[in-house]
Amino acid sequence: MITAENILLVGSILIFCSILISKTGYRFGIPTLLLFLVVGMLFGSDGLGLQFNSASDAQFIGMMALSIILFAGGMDTKVSDIRPVLAQGVLLSTVGVLLTTLLTGAFIFLTSTWTPTHVSLSLTTSLLLAATMSSTDSASVFNLLRSQQMNLKDNLRPMLELESGSNDPMAYMLTIVLIQVLTTGGELSAGLIARDLLVQFFFGGVIGYALGRFSAWLLNRLHLPNSSLYPILLLSLVFITFTLTDLVHGNGYLAVYIAGAVVGNARITNRKEINTFMNGLTWLFQIIMFLALGLLVNPHEMLDVAGIALLIGLFMIVVARPVSVFLCLLPFRRITNKARLFVSWVGLRGAVPIIFATYPVVAEIPGYNQIFNIVFFITLLSLVVQGMSISKMARWLHLDLPQEKEGNAFGVELPEEIDTKLEDLTLTEEMLAHGNRLADMNIAPGTLVMLVKRGKEFIIPNGQVELKAGDKLLFISENKTEQKKGVK
Repeated sequence: MITAENILLVGSILIFCSILISKTGYRFGIPTLLLFLVVGMLFGSDGLGLQFNSASDAQFIGMMALSIILFAGGMDTKVSDIRPVLAQGVLLSTVGVLLTTLLTGAFIFLTSTWTPTHVSLSLTTSLLLAATMSSTDSASVFNLLRSQQMNLKDNLRPMLELESGSNDPMAYMLTIVLIQVLTTGGELSAGLIARDLLVQFFFGGVIGYALGRFSAWLLNRLHLPNSSLYPILLLSLVFITFTLTDLVHGNGYLAVYIAGAVVGNARITNRKEINTFMNGLTWLFQIIMFLALGLLVNPHEMLDVAGIALLIGLFMIVVARPVSVFLCLLPFRRITNKARLFVSWVGLRGAVPIIFATYPVVAEIPGYNQIFNIVFFITLLSLVVQGMSISKMARWLHLDLPQEKEGNAFGVELPEEIDTKLEDLTLTEEMLAHGNRLADMNIAPGTLVMLVKRGKEFIIPNGQVELKAGDKLLFISENKTEQKKGVK
């Protein structure tokens, strides 16, 4: 019986099981998002029998989830990091998506025509299928790079995050245009595609930047009675940004990513509360989105398209993605072939291709069921083959770097209004050779020791406190003076 209580109970059980399973899977290097999909499939029609058949509802869930995921990803993107790789990221997110669509679409058409399979697709339908899978998935890329705390050489991480956060508009536009061609019986027009792309990028960029600046200004000017209201206010602005952009036929996904980057690089109040709220909300909606998509698919139907889907998936991993990446990065001589190969390998498919594959379902394009099942199969293949081997590939290509330390061992943060920085240091015997009191230490001017941590004990220091090897000191210094602590 479908009641509000039962929906709440089943939904809670799904989320509970997903989190428990993801904890176990993480130990074996299995992407958590893949496990969320699997949990949805296990509870779905071919598993425990939970029915969820609404592609339009899945679209709505995906729209909300991707808005939050892209905004949070933008907030974590530092402009100083992406500025050196801006040209590369833009080329990958536009020309790279187009090349992937053309190469994969041609392969699908030839494969469905020449091979003895029951899947037979026209050239336009083949291009539509390719377009739904042409962008890398922002949720998967952000999740894998950040959950594994990967630190990469040659600015590869900001390049990959910029690409995955900004390449959805191109794939979305190609998907919508090809659906319009198939439903109206028209012909493909390069001029129409170029015009729609220009409109999507223009309004997405302008509105995203404008509302990002407005959001940062409002957060700092509006004095709310409770600090917990600031992230909720920002969430409302995220959805306003998406919907306003969509109303003028711009790309909402690009707009929220740019707005997030603007807010994240501005000086805003209550950043800690906002980051905590957005991180938790991002995880919640990632779980809900992947569970819903897992419930939507009927796994037994994927068996009918497994053969051709495997061929297409391998072609995309081995041929289409590498060719498009190498061609896009050809003008950039400083990027090594190892780096190009790694970028090619991080062509992850995830929730975005599946959500885009629901558009042909809603539009009832001929063969829509086969399109959806092929995209779902290839997504699973990508998450298993590429998602489980990204860190190994980085080590094999010698592109990994030691993980950067985030925060400090004390868990202390200061408001951005205070132009200071916090750092911690663990004392050694050599540092205490000239005296074990704080007054004996050679500490740079403009730097203060706030706390001393000894095991589980915290000590508020003064000049005469006796220190021991292994003690951790929390320093505060001014950013403006760029003072560096010195303990010798």
